[in-house]
Parts: sequence; structure tokens; C-alpha cells
Amino acid sequence: MKVLVINCGSSSLKYQLIDTDKDTVMAKGLCERIGIDGSNFEYKRDGHDKTQKLVEMKDHKDAVSIVINTLTDKEAGVVGSLDEIDAVGHRVVHGGERFNKAVLINDEVIKAIEDVSDLAPLHNPGALIGIRACMELMPSLPHAAVFDTAFHQTMGPEAYLYAIPREYYEKYKIRRYGFHGTSHAYVSERTAKVLGRDISGLKTVVCHLGNGASISAVKNGKCVDTSMGLTPLEGLIMGTRSGDIDPAVITFLMRKENLTGEQVLDILNKKSGVLGMTGISSDFRDIAKAAAEGNETAEITLEAYARRVAKYIGAYAAAMNGIDAIAFTAGIGENHAGIRKRVCNYLGFLGVELDDDANENGSDERVISSGGSAPAVLVIPTNEELSIALQTLKLIDK
Repeated sequence: MKVLVINCGSSSLKYQLIDTDKDTVMAKGLCERIGIDGSNFEYKRDGHDKTQKLVEMKDHKDAVSIVINTLTDKEAGVVGSLDEIDAVGHRVVHGGERFNKAVLINDEVIKAIEDVSDLAPLHNPGALIGIRACMELMPSLPHAAVFDTAFHQTMGPEAYLYAIPREYYEKYKIRRYGFHGTSHAYVSERTAKVLGRDISGLKTVVCHLGNGASISAVKNGKCVDTSMGLTPLEGLIMGTRSGDIDPAVITFLMRKENLTGEQVLDILNKKSGVLGMTGISSDFRDIAKAAAEGNETAEITLEAYARRVAKYIGAYAAAMNGIDAIAFTAGIGENHAGIRKRVCNYLGFLGVELDDDANENGSDERVISSGGSAPAVLVIPTNEELSIALQTLKLIDK
């Protein structure tokens, strides 16, 4: 079966057409600068080079039209018509407490997504724009919403409640939600399969380490804790996000620098993390290069990053009363052997023993711990788009 996966921002639209029977991407691409001068369309079909062209896209409806026309084009397309596509799966960042799984989209679902948009003001409005455009142009197809927060809705109140007056949870639903849920769900399932274990008997820590980064504790296939919170700002040190800090830093900077709260949040989201710590880059490749050349600040930053990851792993070992597997995924988790080694250097107390050759070599999913290591350590490339497609299919197969 074929599912079109859509990931919309306020001025962008990413898409993939996935053949779920073969787990292959038939075509993918990106619409950029929608509604802005110089809008750009990228397209790559399986087995061919990527093409791109400047094309006017006044709104997301124009962008979706171009995607459909390209996918069904007689020469460049990969399907004869929309009739060959079975469903459309939409990535939605925030589902609040309402959604603990993917759902087929109707007016009620759209209203519910609108209602929690204040929890993800940079993401949910863009997703809704894309949903409405797609449903207008593809009305005969089922459309599904797949939420980044849904996988984490299995957390208990002991994990998701903040130690603030309860009235703020009851009035505004201020609590830990967690993000990257489609990735954490996919990687935890793949980890069980690679190990030949039943996921219902497995305690896994998933380390989604990219420019945005989060960790989850997955017990018996269900999330019991995660590092991101009300927003994606909490938790690990990231590319430009600060992660965990003393909240008093915000008011301190407001007074000392004569800043508004919004300005400080902008600093913590966009100018902090490893970029802020080093003043070099938010790209770990640049920081690793600087460290190798003797830059002490870069070296300290890499170690601080690894230490924060290891601290969360240790905390989740306590939360689950043990760990069977640690899975690294996303851009840094999959590709940065040095970071994985730094993290694992802190985990000897858990019984972690890294196989340096397996850690350094390979680009596929694999075990990188030695045979005597307990827990097992793995690299599992994430595939959030495939996860969205498979969750969409489950809804229409019923």
C-alpha cells in the first residue's frame, strides 16, 4: 500500500510517498518559502537524482497541487493517479492530553488540534494549514494525524506532573508531554527485533540525538518517562536549545540585560545549546573538529553533552529498575561514534562494554556493545516517515 506523508511548517512542506509493502520511499521532496518570494520545489524519485526549481507557491494549496501533479506526472511521476495512493499521514507536533495514538482526521479532530495550538504555536498552526490544503485537494482519501506527543501519553502522573501548584495543571494542562514520539516508538520496536526479544519484556532507553534531542524510557513497549517537557526546550543540551537550566536564569537575565521574557526564551531556544557554549557552531561536526585541533571550549562542550545524556540514562535505569538496551538514533546518535563512546564511558556502572570496532564502523542498524555487555547498546537509524505511514495504515486497515 502507498501512503503520502506530509510534514508542514508555516512556510514549508516536506513530503514522502512510501510503499509500505516494500518499506521504500518512492519519492520525496520539499516545498520551501511558501507564500514568500523565491519559493523553491525539490523532488527526488527513487533511483534518480534530485531536481529543484523555483516555482511560485502563494499558499500551501499551491504547494500540495505541485506535489500531486509531480507525483502523477507521466514522465517524472511514480504513480499513474491519486487512485494509487491509499492514504495521507500528517505529522502533528502536539496532541495535548487528548490524543494518545494516531487518528483519522475529521472536523472534531481539527478543532482539538486548534485547541492545543498554544502549546506548540510554531508547529500546530502550520500542520493545520497543510491538513486543510490536502483534504481540499484529496477529498476522497483518508487523512490521519500522527502526533509527536502521543507515544509519551503512557507516562504516569509521577512522571509528567511538575512540582508547581496543581491549579496550573488543571487550568492550563502545564505538564511534561515529550516529543519525537514517532521516532522513539519506531526505534524501541526495532531494538526489540534486532535483539530478537519480545518488546513486552524489554526495558529500553532510546537516545534520539539530533540538533533537537530527547531521551525516553520505554518499559514493555510503553513510554514511562522522557526528557522533553511542556515544550522541546527541556532536557538535553541540544544544537541551539539550552535544555535543563535553573528557571531563575530567565528572570536574572531579564533584570541584568533589560530583556523581556520572550527575548530570553528566544536566547534559550535559538542561541544556546552547543552553539552558545562554544560560539563556534550548532553542528557537532564543527565542534568535534575544533576539539581535535585543541580547542578546549569545544572539548568541554562535547564532554558536557555526553555527561548530560549519560545522566538521563542513569536516571531512567532507576525509573525502570534496570535497563536491557540503550539505542542511539537520529543524526548525532547514528553518525557520531565519538559522542556514543563518550556517553558509554560514563555507563560502566551499568555493565556497558562498547565494541570499538562496531561503534566506529557501519551505517546500518547494529549492536555496538561487546558480547558481555549488559545492557546491549545499539545504533538504530530512525525512520519517522515510515512510522507515520504505518500508523496511518493501521487506521484504514480496521
